[in-house]
Amino acid sequence: MDREKGKKRIHLTFLLAVGVFLTVIVVFAIIFAICRLILKINIIQLYDSEVIDAKAAIAVFIIASIIVGYGLSLLFSKLLMNPINKVVNAMQELAKGNFKERLSFGSLDKHSDIFHDVSDSFNKMASELEHTETISSDFMNNFSHEFKTPIVSISGFTKLLKKGNLTKEQEAEYLNIIDEESSRLTYMATSVLKLIKVENQTILSNITNFNLSEQIRNCILLLEDKWSRKNIELQLDFDEFYIHANEELLKQVWINLLDNAVKFTPEKHLIKVDIKEKDENIIVSIINTGSEIPASRQKHIFNKFYQADESHSSQGSGLGLAIVKKIVDLHKGQICVISGNQKTIFLTTLHK
Repeated sequence: MDREKGKKRIHLTFLLAVGVFLTVIVVFAIIFAICRLILKINIIQLYDSEVIDAKAAIAVFIIASIIVGYGLSLLFSKLLMNPINKVVNAMQELAKGNFKERLSFGSLDKHSDIFHDVSDSFNKMASELEHTETISSDFMNNFSHEFKTPIVSISGFTKLLKKGNLTKEQEAEYLNIIDEESSRLTYMATSVLKLIKVENQTILSNITNFNLSEQIRNCILLLEDKWSRKNIELQLDFDEFYIHANEELLKQVWINLLDNAVKFTPEKHLIKVDIKEKDENIIVSIINTGSEIPASRQKHIFNKFYQADESHSSQGSGLGLAIVKKIVDLHKGQICVISGNQKTIFLTTLHK
C-alpha cells in the first residue's frame, strides 16, 4: 500500500515537471513566432546597420520573452496553486474547530488518483476529529455526572448517619453504600491517572522476562468475585508461555480485557482465554459469549472516552480499552476486536 502511494506521488511529480517543461517550450515557441513576424514585416529595421538590427531583435526577443513568460507563469501557477489553496483553506477551517469541513478537488478527484487520495484522507481525518469531539463532549457530560452521583450519595448518607436515631441494620446498610460509592470514585480517578501515565510514556522501561500464562491466570483469580457472581464458565486453553515485556503494564491489559469480558457476558455463559505462539509472536485471545459489538462501533472501541454501551447501563468510564491500546502500542504490538454470532474476541499480538 505504501509502495503504491509512493508511485502515485512520483507520478504526480513527473507530471508537474512535464508541465513546467511544456510551459517553457510554449513560451519559446510563441516568442519565436513573434520575432519572425516582427522581422518579416521589418518593424525593427530602423537603420541599415545589421548590428543595430541584431541588437534590436535581441531586445525585442528578451522583452517579449519576459512578458509572455510572466503571463504563462501566472496562469500555470494559478492552476498549480488552486488545489494547494483548497487544502490550506480546509486545514484552516479544521484549526478553527470546524470539523464538518470537507475537501473536494472537483473533476480532479475523478481523473487523478493522487488528488482523490488527498481529499479522501483529509475527509477521513475530519470525520474522525468530528466523531472524537462528539465522544469527548459526551464523555465529559457523562463523566461529570458519574463523579457527581457518588459524591451526592456519600454526602447524603453521611448526613443521615450524623443525625443518629438509626437502627444497626440501617447504619450497616448506609456504611456499605458509602464504601461502594467511595470505591467507585477511586476506580474512576485511578483510570484517569493510569491513562495520563501511559499517554505520557514514550519509552518502554522495566522490561523483564516473565511467565505470561501465570500472569493471566493471576488476573483471572483477581476477578473471581465478579465472574463467579454471574456463574460464568471459564475455559483456559494454553500452555506455559514466557514473554519479554513490562510486567506491570501488561497486567493492566489483561485486567481490563478480562473485566470487560465479564461485564458483557450474560449469566451462565462462557469466557474463553487462549494463548498461541506464531513465529516470534504470542497471540492472546479473550473471547466472551452472549454479546456482540455492532460493526459501526468496533472501529471506535479503543478511542478515549468511548463506550460501546451507549445506554451506560454497565459501569465504566470508557478509558479501559484506551489504556489497553496505548500499552500494546508501547510494546510494538497489535490489538483488534472481532464480534459476531453472539461472541466477541479481543486478539492481542505481542513480540516475545
